Amino acid sequence: MTTPPSTCFAISLKFIGRSLPALCAGLALLLVPRGRSAEQAPLRIAFTGQALVQHDLRKVAPEKFSALAGALRGHDVVFTDLETAIQTGQGAATREGTFLHAAGTEIIDCVKDMGFNLLALANNHAFDMGAEGVLGARAAVAARGITFAGTGATLAEATAPGVLTTPHGRVALVAFASKIAEGAGATATKPGVNEVRLDEKTGDINAEDAARVFAALREAAKTADVVIAYQHDHYWEKDNRMTPAWKPRFARACVDAGATVFVSHGAPLLQGIELYHGRPIFYDLGGLVFHTVTAPGYYLPEVWEGAIVEAEFAQGRFVSIRMRAVALNEKGEGEPPSPHFYETRGVPTLAKGAQARGTLDRLAKLSAAFGTKISVDGDTAVIDLSSGSKPLNQ
Repeated sequence: MTTPPSTCFAISLKFIGRSLPALCAGLALLLVPRGRSAEQAPLRIAFTGQALVQHDLRKVAPEKFSALAGALRGHDVVFTDLETAIQTGQGAATREGTFLHAAGTEIIDCVKDMGFNLLALANNHAFDMGAEGVLGARAAVAARGITFAGTGATLAEATAPGVLTTPHGRVALVAFASKIAEGAGATATKPGVNEVRLDEKTGDINAEDAARVFAALREAAKTADVVIAYQHDHYWEKDNRMTPAWKPRFARACVDAGATVFVSHGAPLLQGIELYHGRPIFYDLGGLVFHTVTAPGYYLPEVWEGAIVEAEFAQGRFVSIRMRAVALNEKGEGEPPSPHFYETRGVPTLAKGAQARGTLDRLAKLSAAFGTKISVDGDTAVIDLSSGSKPLNQ
């Protein structure tokens, strides 16, 4: 027997009514960009102190290496400045002795295995193997699938953002360095570092250099969810634990130009943290790895401290920032001048107990000068994101 048309129509409506929620849910999933969920998970970024790595930590300190890699695991982006020139068979050393910081490509493999996928290459040691070394380092880092910025075959290339796409958003890095070796800066025709100079007459960053950085930040902000402005800086105060007066003005201007976060290294020790329009400014995150052959006691005790910042970014803003203290050992295994002493020196561990508390309390005090409230709880600290900036001293 044939079913009347009216009955067929009623059955169809009943079927559609029951199926409509499922159809809509399926359509919604199709419309969500690949790698994202309907309820967007936060973008997780780890910022660390600078990495002056000259020995493969996987071999010389495997237990500490594994512990650090475990602490960095689970982040979409893991960022540092690689303060080591890479020896690729290209170029010759431009300095010698204690402060020549160069190592083979295994260092890049070590850093990658540690979890880093975003590197600033701009610093005062990037040119230690000359212009050819700069190009060789870029090629070696790129060959390992790591995103980077801060050096280039030309100044335009050195200034250009490096962009890392993750399942939870795009992150752009604009990196530059201040007070580097003469001739290390890139030009329109020569490889080198994206150099940003301090104008001694005005006491602020050179206007031309600043304009170039701001333009790169504005361009990056058009397509990236998070834009990192990174400065490796050696224009220190006499007491390099203090943030220079020009730096907050410049950091805030970088944020105004489009940076979501400003990060700096170079002193190399912890300085304060500021929240400017809800965007963090890390004036110096200290060190993560410090393979130096200087004599014990050459540096202030604070140089052997650092921090790992774990930040979550969602819906156009930072929703949480947590910090863990890092301790670097000033003395390696054995006695100097044993090579093993220097190979195992300046290797990070997560600080615990009183040591962690001391580092984090000091960081909280330094940050309070900028109006930032930090709560220390055991071995970790949390930034109060409702904190506001204090007016700058002109």
